[in-house]
Amino acid sequence: MGRSNLNPVKPSLGALVAAAAALGALDVPGMSDGERLLLEAHADASVPASTARALTEAIRAGGDPLGDQFCALRAGKERRALGAIYTPKPIIAAMLRWALTADPARVVDPGAGSGRFSVAAGRLFPRARIVAVEVDPLAALLARANLAAAGLADRSTVLVGDYREQSFGVAGGRTLFVGNPPYLRHHQIEPRWKQWLTTTARSWGAEASQLAGLHVHFFLATLSHATDGDRGVFITSSEWLDTNYGALVRRLLLDGLGGKAIHTIEPTALPFEDATTTGAITCFEVGSSAKSFRLRQVKSVEKLGALDGGKLVSRQTLTETRRWSPLVRASQKVPEGYIELGEICRVHRGAVTGSNAMWVRARQDVDLPEEVLFPSVTRARELFAAGDALRGHDALRVVVDLPLDLDRLSPTGRPKVERFLKRAKRDGVAEGYIARTRPRWWSVGLRDPAPILATYMARRPPAFVRNLADARHINIAHGLYPREEMTAATLDCLSACLSRSVTVAQGRTYAGGLTKFEPKEMERLLVPGPELIAAS
Repeated sequence: MGRSNLNPVKPSLGALVAAAAALGALDVPGMSDGERLLLEAHADASVPASTARALTEAIRAGGDPLGDQFCALRAGKERRALGAIYTPKPIIAAMLRWALTADPARVVDPGAGSGRFSVAAGRLFPRARIVAVEVDPLAALLARANLAAAGLADRSTVLVGDYREQSFGVAGGRTLFVGNPPYLRHHQIEPRWKQWLTTTARSWGAEASQLAGLHVHFFLATLSHATDGDRGVFITSSEWLDTNYGALVRRLLLDGLGGKAIHTIEPTALPFEDATTTGAITCFEVGSSAKSFRLRQVKSVEKLGALDGGKLVSRQTLTETRRWSPLVRASQKVPEGYIELGEICRVHRGAVTGSNAMWVRARQDVDLPEEVLFPSVTRARELFAAGDALRGHDALRVVVDLPLDLDRLSPTGRPKVERFLKRAKRDGVAEGYIARTRPRWWSVGLRDPAPILATYMARRPPAFVRNLADARHINIAHGLYPREEMTAATLDCLSACLSRSVTVAQGRTYAGGLTKFEPKEMERLLVPGPELIAAS
């Protein structure tokens, strides 16, 4: 007698496979060898008829108990390695509401997972054929089971394989592409697929960066699969709005994919239950050339509605703008007496050493003269720990910053420096890219101490810290340098104001939840003008 357990607390692989079989997974065409192997490996597992009935009822009521069990069985870290982040029901509902007028003959769900989009679309479009594409055999098996339990087996197909390699044939009408393309960073993508991205983009007259994440590949693949008039709505991370590698998506939406609207969810809303990531819902109609896009940012998933809101931004503005996230956000009202930080301060990122192992040291671990050792902020956590002000050097490491002209060194210090440089050459430091681009490979070129230091990449707002210790900084921090001399009291007020007012929503947020402020972005932050600061 086979095992009959589908424990909701400690799910097992065998129980999931057995449940999928009991719910009719074999009734959905396209079964892959990988799925058959799973079924054969767990042929002795079973679920009681009462459990199968309960699962079917839950699925028909709009739930995804199998997908929930899958997420419990596979830790988030394991699923993220495949780019599998499962989409909450309210987001799916909002995306499909936008597509209601499409009346598709076919729905294609790339990266289908357990079939949440496929099942919801099948219910909403009773005449459409459903094609779910999934690379993971276990997830594909669960998608089949969900489709079968929902009564959609007779007009559904599940394809196990890479979305980029699929051929969907003729739809006999409009196709709707809808889903959550998997998110993988470029270093997890095979070289052959990076080459595919470059070659395919060029066939559309566009250039592609091989640093692009997998979601960029899926936008391009969709354009290759689609015909004019097809529609699409994807939820992805929002980083493509600003990054260099995201330029391909921005170009395709303007020319080919036919962008209609972009709705972003504020980073603090955390739209996905088990992943710290951003969310951007992109709506498009292939081949169209709308004169403007609807752009909107919402504070929560519940505010998405039918994806019909937002301000109109002209195609010309989008074409001329390198970064799109500022266009998506609501226009910032400038309080009376406020100005941009850049009007009173320059913001400079710290120097890149090229080899922190060589140039950044604990003071006691390096035998060099004091004249070339500079206490420096070399880790963001040093600023977070400092609070409102950095008051001493005790917690800091030193950066070895040698002069361009070594003849300036003291006679006693020169021999120690020569030995140090000999070691650095032996370790290949002189051949590094950064070293080769410097006027002298051995000179890091630290900036003067900045009176205010700021972190610029974290899962929280930047820390703005008064630099009372006159520490230098490397490229993990920005330095704020007044354009005109400021009193200590004015600098204190400015730093405190920035600490109170800056939020993560003002930076560019990446899929892992990291928010970044480039120097020019930080210079656009609003601060009280000199008169207001002086009066405070």
